[in-house]
Amino acid sequence: MLKAPTIDVIAYFADDPTRVYQLLQWLPVLEGLDPSHPVGIVTRDHDTAMVVRSSTTLPVFCAPEFHEMHELYPALDAKVAVYCNNSMRNFQSLLDNRLLHVHINHGESDKQSMVSNNAKAYDRVFVAGEAAAQRIVSGLLEFDDSKLVRIGRPQLDLQPEPIITESPRRTVLYAPTWEGDAEYNDYTSVDVFGAQIMAAILAVPDARVVYKPHPKVTTSEVPAVIEGHRAIMSLLESAAAAEPEAGHEAVLVGDILAVMPHCDAMITDVSSVGLDWLYLRTEKPILITDKHGDAEKLRQEVPVSRAADVLQAEDVNDIPGLTALVTARLEHDEHRIARAAMRHHYFDDVRVGESTQRFEAEIAALCELRDRLIGVAPSSDEAVTA
Repeated sequence: MLKAPTIDVIAYFADDPTRVYQLLQWLPVLEGLDPSHPVGIVTRDHDTAMVVRSSTTLPVFCAPEFHEMHELYPALDAKVAVYCNNSMRNFQSLLDNRLLHVHINHGESDKQSMVSNNAKAYDRVFVAGEAAAQRIVSGLLEFDDSKLVRIGRPQLDLQPEPIITESPRRTVLYAPTWEGDAEYNDYTSVDVFGAQIMAAILAVPDARVVYKPHPKVTTSEVPAVIEGHRAIMSLLESAAAAEPEAGHEAVLVGDILAVMPHCDAMITDVSSVGLDWLYLRTEKPILITDKHGDAEKLRQEVPVSRAADVLQAEDVNDIPGLTALVTARLEHDEHRIARAAMRHHYFDDVRVGESTQRFEAEIAALCELRDRLIGVAPSSDEAVTA
C-alpha cells in the first residue's frame, strides 16, 4: 500500500495542459477548503501535474495509468472527489465506490456544452443558481434534479489584484471566447467580426480599449481564428502606437477576473465571462455577440442576452454605428435594471463571499455523509474495479 497524506477531498483532473485553466481557477478555492477538509489534486498527465505543482501548495499526485490510480485511491482514502469538467477519463475515477462524486464545473455559461448526460454519473452537481438548474433539467431526459446543489460561483469571491491600472478614460473590454471543440459549441466572434469590433471600440471617444481573449484563442489552430486574432492585435498595436497616452493594451495571460475591476463596459461572446461580469459588475453595461444570427434562439437559450445589447453581423459591420452604440451605453445604460433582475436568475440572491461559504458547507456535509454511508461500502481493496 502506498504511503499518502490524509486527504478528504480529491480534485480530479484527467486532461492535458491545454485545458488545465479549468482546474487552475479552482485552486484558490480548494486551498481555502484545505484547512478544514484536506485536498489533494489527482492528475493523469505528467505535464499537467508540473503546471499544477507550480500553481499551488496542495499535494499533487500523478497517476497516468489506470493501475496507478487503482493503487493511489485506496492509499488516499478520501471521502469526496470533485470534477471541474467532463473528461472521458473521469469515468475511471467514478468507478471508486467509496467516494461521493461531485461535478463542480469550471464556469457558468449558456453554451450547449453545459448540458451533458455525463451529469447523471455524479452523486451531486453543483450549479450557480436557477438558470443552470433550468438549463440542465430542461435539456436532459430523466435527470434526477435532487442531485442539483446551488452554490453560486466560488471563484468570483476571490477578488484578485487588478492586473491593469485605473485610467481616467472609460475602459472598454473586448473578451471573446474560443471556437470550442465542436461546431455546436462555437461562439467565438474572433473569426467572423473580431476586427470590426476592435475597430469600432478604438473609435469610441476618450476610451481605453483592453483585449482579453480566452487563453485558447492565442493557441488556436483554426486559420480563421488565427487570422482574426492577428487582425485584432494589429489594430490594437497601431492604435497604441499612434496614441500612447490612451493606454490601449492586450492582456493575453492572467485571470480575466483581475481585468474586470477597472473596466466600464464589456463586449463578449456567449461564455462564462459574460456571466462573471453580470455577477461582479452588474452595474456596468455588457454587449453580447451572436455569430449565428438567430436572435430568437439566443433570447431563449441565453437569458442574459435579454439584459444586454446583442451584436449581430449587420450591427458589427456598421463600424460607425457600433462605435455610437458603445459610446451611448457608456453615457446612458438603459439595461441596468434588467441586468439586476437577470443576476438573480443566474445566481439567486448570492452575494460576493457567500458562494465560498456554500461550497465549503456542502463539501463538509458530503464528507460527513460519506462517513455515515461507509459502513455498508466495500473494503478499500475493492474500491476501484475495472
